[in-house]
Order: sequence, then C-alpha cells, then structure tokens
Amino acid sequence: MTTAIIGYGKMGREIEKILLERDHSIGLIIDADNAADLNADNLAGIDVAIEFTTPATAYDNIKLCLDNGTAIVSGTTGWTDRLGELQEYCAQVGGAMFYASNYSLGVNLMFRLNRRLAEIMNTLPQYDVRIEEVHHIQKKDAPSGTAITLADDIIARLDRKSGWINRQTAPSDEIAITSVREGMVPGIHTVTYESEDDILELKHTIKNRRTLAFGAVAAAEFLYGKKGAYSMDDLLK
Repeated sequence: MTTAIIGYGKMGREIEKILLERDHSIGLIIDADNAADLNADNLAGIDVAIEFTTPATAYDNIKLCLDNGTAIVSGTTGWTDRLGELQEYCAQVGGAMFYASNYSLGVNLMFRLNRRLAEIMNTLPQYDVRIEEVHHIQKKDAPSGTAITLADDIIARLDRKSGWINRQTAPSDEIAITSVREGMVPGIHTVTYESEDDILELKHTIKNRRTLAFGAVAAAEFLYGKKGAYSMDDLLK
C-alpha cells in the first residue's frame, strides 16, 4: 500500500514509523511548509492518505483527496460540523473516506460502553452526568472530539419522558464538558455519573500516541480498495 501522510507533526511521525514497520511505502509527506504539494500530480499513485492537521485545513484536505480519487483517513477534530457534507460528497464522487475522532481501540470500546451505560442510567434520574477531558497544551480544539462524541452519544439516548438530564449543570440537552490543557498528556476522558449517595466513573487514559497512530494505520489498511464512508464501528465489527 502506497500512502501519503498529511500533517507531519508528532502524530504524523508516529504514523510514519508504523507504516514502515508494516511494510507500507510512503509516497508523499505534506506539512505546513509544503502544503502546495498536496495536488493532483502528487496524489497520483497514492492508495490511501492519512490526515492529521488542523480544524482550519482538514475539510479542504479531505475534499482534495476525494476529488482526485485518493482514499483518505482523517483524525483531525474541531471541524466535524461539516463532516456530513464530506460523507455525502464521498458518495457522490464514488470515493473512500474514514473518519474517527479517536483511533485508540480502548477509546472506541469506551464509546460502546458509554452508549450502553447511558441507556441504563436513563432510567435513574437521581444521577447527574458530566464529562472531563485532559490533553496536552498543544491541542488546538476544546472540548476534544472524543468528549463531544461521548456527550452526543449520551444525549441521543435521553428519554424525554423519564426526566433524566444533567439538572445541576445543563438545564437543556447539553452535557457539561470540562476541558483541561496541561503538560504533554496524550488524552484522558472521564464520564462521571453522580448522585447524592455515590459516584460512578467510566474512564480511559491514553499512555502514548502510538496507540492512536496504530489505529489510523489499521483504518488505512481497512479502507484500501474500498468505496464509501466508514468509521471505527465498521473497523471493529
């Protein structure tokens, strides 16, 4: 599989290591200083591009790959209010894309547990829910895409008839999210349910970026040769 790396920061370098370990070739590396090299000529012959850039550039990067028939895996967060547009465009042009807010296997297992726990807690209105996420100081978006996914999954399972809602901190359908930026923390996410009598926590801690990079490469291997829009739920089936 011939790949492109779009975004050559710390994640891009981890992805490079794993691609080479798994005997894939790297035909193109794009970063801020050579952004203009992301073009049709240089994408020719690239099987899958892996994109970890910024919220301001992700949409255009992905669309450019789709326009040129290059399968694209993206993990950039902070722009996904437009994700649906690209998924529809991907179908229109017969392209291939894979998006996840977090490529850690453990986090995606947490997503599944979170959805199930929300269904159970929906019947227990004595509990309030909140989310905290902690990341390194270089992370540009807050709250994290992972925290937003966790909150959206909880909100989607609210039964309006039950009266279950985060009454203390969110009088509407929103879930309170606290974002902390400190040191070089790769990522900690905690969903907390609290009543007057006890506290229940669902927590995941990433120890290093390698787990994220490995998941992104696994997604690229999964996407290779396919058409359509996919997510980690598809990969984990």
